[in-house]
Amino acid sequence: MRKEDCFYLGKIVRKHSFKGEVVIKLDTDEPELYEDLESVFVALGNDLVPFFIVESILQKGNQLRVRFEDVESEADADAILGSELYLPIEFLPKLTGNKFYFHEIIDFDIEDVNYGYVGVITGINDSTAQPLFEVNSNGTEVFIPMIDHFIKKVDREHKKITVETPKGLIEMYLGN
Repeated sequence: MRKEDCFYLGKIVRKHSFKGEVVIKLDTDEPELYEDLESVFVALGNDLVPFFIVESILQKGNQLRVRFEDVESEADADAILGSELYLPIEFLPKLTGNKFYFHEIIDFDIEDVNYGYVGVITGINDSTAQPLFEVNSNGTEVFIPMIDHFIKKVDREHKKITVETPKGLIEMYLGN
């Protein structure tokens, strides 16, 4: 399994017992969807290694206490502590309406209701306080804040997102 075919689920943040149990901090708004997993991929070095789950209990919101098969001691748990966990992309719940996963909208066209066609989404910058659409507009990079009330429509069938940005935002980048 390759990381490109997976999504980040969370990270092993601490040991829970001397019997190898660990606590995973899940990176999701719906942790209950991942309470009954049979297995996950653990990033060890450059590899994703499947780990089978014997038992798991959701606790404190987005923390999942897990006992993995063949992880039976503190030393075994220490070996995977801090590791990132992944699942295949097909495990993601389908989103509808104007909700989307960042990876699914790459290469979508983006259009502004006032400006018109802006360009193609090449990436998402989520290192800022507000995530931004990174848009290639004929070779010029345009950043559009991913604010819910800016996003008017997500058209998966035609691979297009329609936004309504404040007057002058797009022109600021394109000099029109």
